[in-house]
Amino acid sequence: MSWGRLPGEPEVGEVERKRRETPPGMRFWGLNALVTGSSRGFGRLIAIALAKEGANVVVHYNTNREGAERTAEEIRALGRRAYVARADITKWSEVQEMVEKVWREFGPIDVLINNAGETAAQQMSWREMREEWIEETINLDLKGTLYMTHEVGKRMYERRTGSIVNIISNVVVTGSPRAPQYAAAKYGVLGITKSYALALAPWVRVNAVAPGYMETESLLKRKDWTPERRRWVIEHTPLRRIAKPEDIVPVVLFVASDDAIHMTGNTIFCDGGFSMPGA
Repeated sequence: MSWGRLPGEPEVGEVERKRRETPPGMRFWGLNALVTGSSRGFGRLIAIALAKEGANVVVHYNTNREGAERTAEEIRALGRRAYVARADITKWSEVQEMVEKVWREFGPIDVLINNAGETAAQQMSWREMREEWIEETINLDLKGTLYMTHEVGKRMYERRTGSIVNIISNVVVTGSPRAPQYAAAKYGVLGITKSYALALAPWVRVNAVAPGYMETESLLKRKDWTPERRRWVIEHTPLRRIAKPEDIVPVVLFVASDDAIHMTGNTIFCDGGFSMPGA
């Protein structure tokens, strides 16, 4: 007996057709991706990894144009198209302007990675909290992710295709006595992820990846990242190691790709078991 498809239900055959037409190892072949905060660090690694798997990439930055141009050159060296776009994503008007320009000059976005964020790295304890640090973190992590998801997501929905991955943190489970506003902002992004996963279904998937400690340039510069603190974290991590950013990039690409075709509204934790969230 054939039950048929519900109104608005995507055709399963379309997914299979795309997979057959994609060269081996090129999950993002011919797709356009946008990675916020990709002028350096984790975002840069994600952008280059997407290009290595066939994506054309919009390299977003706010202040580090030189770094963004370097990332773009690396992408072009891989034979893919790259486009450098600037916006202060804490301002909705700038996000709207950037997204409209990207759509017009580069093309529609198929994959959005909301990587840009603020960890309040200058704050070592909740006792040191300042109003400006609260605003910086909430504005970038929460508002910036909301604006980007909204502006790109609604266009994806109109095209009936797209994948969005939000980078959060295991602080949504553990909390952050160092910077409570950071945990609050990332928990808010978890709410954005679930809300837009429902709002943009069934055409657009929205998921989150939650790393734990990553030995990024930002972490290594923090005053509280002492040898003793590092040792304590390793001792309390079942896998007995701290992740490198390169360890998390493949997880981001998996969630963004059709390999995760039946996942939306999900969060994948990548912290070596440090937080061990329940199912």
